[in-house]
Amino acid sequence: MYKAIAFFLIVFCLCPAVAQDDEEIPIEEWDVGTPSLYSNGEQNFAISLGIVIPLLFNGEDGKVTNNVKLGSTLALAYNYYLASHFFLGGEVSGMFAATIGENMLFVVPFGLRVGYEFVLKKFEFPVSLMFGAAIQKYLETDYFGFFLKPAVSILFRFNPDWSFGLNTAWWIVPEWVKESRKNITGHFFEITLSAKYHF
Repeated sequence: MYKAIAFFLIVFCLCPAVAQDDEEIPIEEWDVGTPSLYSNGEQNFAISLGIVIPLLFNGEDGKVTNNVKLGSTLALAYNYYLASHFFLGGEVSGMFAATIGENMLFVVPFGLRVGYEFVLKKFEFPVSLMFGAAIQKYLETDYFGFFLKPAVSILFRFNPDWSFGLNTAWWIVPEWVKESRKNITGHFFEITLSAKYHF
């Protein structure tokens, strides 16, 4: 009988130890969700440099001949995170491109941006939409109007302060004038390299 009591006491004492060992398993081994790099209130600033490819120009009477060459662009953007992946911010950029006639087209877009950032380990995949206005200048003609830019990026979190990567975006640049037959919408494709500073 004493042996049975001793046996039950040993088992009773070992059960909490076994349960404690189970509880000490790191939660990371079981966590299969998407990790978060940001929290509410975090901010970052990005600078991007690259090219803008003119694609097509749509007019009221159909497609308009494209006489714009490859352009260059520089952009500055600010993001404020409202949650782990959702951000709001602003952007200002500039683009210049020569035409076939060796004249210069200048476009300076600025506006607000809203986006959602997917995260996979040290890789970030921001998807954003910028909407605002753009100043356009070609020869003696100036125009100020609506601007829209959806964008997708892939960035690598190099360290806690910096991320580096590639951006792709679609520029929608309309020119709507009093004579609707002269309305035209330009479409450009942006490819830029980006450096993002986190603070």
